[in-house]
Amino acid sequence: MKTVMSYLRVIGFMILAFFLLEFIVDSGEEWAIVKYPIIWAVLGVVFFFAVAFEIVAAALQRVLYTGLDDDAKKRYATLEENQFGWIKKKYKEMLDSKPIEAEQEIVLEHNYDGIRELDNNLPPWWKYLFYATIVFAGVYLVYYEIFDGPNQIDELETEIAQAKIDIAKYKENNKDLIDASTVEFLDSPSDLAAGKAIYTDNCVACHKDSGGGGIGPNLTDDYWILGGGIKNIYNTISEGGRAGKGMIAWKTDLKPSEIAQVSSYVMTLHGTNPADGKEPEGEIWKDENASEEAVEENETVDNTEV
Repeated sequence: MKTVMSYLRVIGFMILAFFLLEFIVDSGEEWAIVKYPIIWAVLGVVFFFAVAFEIVAAALQRVLYTGLDDDAKKRYATLEENQFGWIKKKYKEMLDSKPIEAEQEIVLEHNYDGIRELDNNLPPWWKYLFYATIVFAGVYLVYYEIFDGPNQIDELETEIAQAKIDIAKYKENNKDLIDASTVEFLDSPSDLAAGKAIYTDNCVACHKDSGGGGIGPNLTDDYWILGGGIKNIYNTISEGGRAGKGMIAWKTDLKPSEIAQVSSYVMTLHGTNPADGKEPEGEIWKDENASEEAVEENETVDNTEV
């Protein structure tokens, strides 16, 4: 019983330490132990000291017990026997086993090399747990098989849909956490209006208000020096053009969200074909990720215009 109580004290202390750390450490909506894995190490140290304390306490108890006289040892044994008497009684009742003195009543006739078998009853707690699993299985069968409850695939799809919502909300609240590899075309009127304002303030001098090009290349045709598409345009604006003769890198003057806005606005200039457009420069660029139908549709439009 002493050993059981020692285990219970260590477990209780660990549970207390766990919830105390969860309460003290600010981890937002996540579990602190998930967000900060170092807490596992802290709990490991706490567990070590808890076990060490129990070992020291048990050793000290043995030393003190050895120093007692016979009468004191008897009184201590009586006290130990009566301690947690109700718990011990209930534990024996849950085992529902015969004492050693009465085992002859449940001995079976099986005998193998002097080894005999006892017909002990299953502990009540084991039987109740078994009955509970049967009830659970019945409820599970009715809910998931008869009433078509959500299965693992349904739960996965629900979690994926929620994750997409969370990612969209995260991107909305953290618009500057983007780069050339993650940027996407912004088609909202507010973003395009902001992009136009940035273009007017910074790009008109070289590319003209129409995007037809001046010192800089024409932004309305199919020809691109450093590649078209939102990702290439973003990278060119952010990192600058060709070394020695291209435009400057705007990443020090514009935020990532602003570069995404102006890049999206530049894409809307494609195909406007202003009268004062500059001669094409670079090579024809086609989006490798575009579907064949979209490519054929664009080619048909171009041929019709020609």
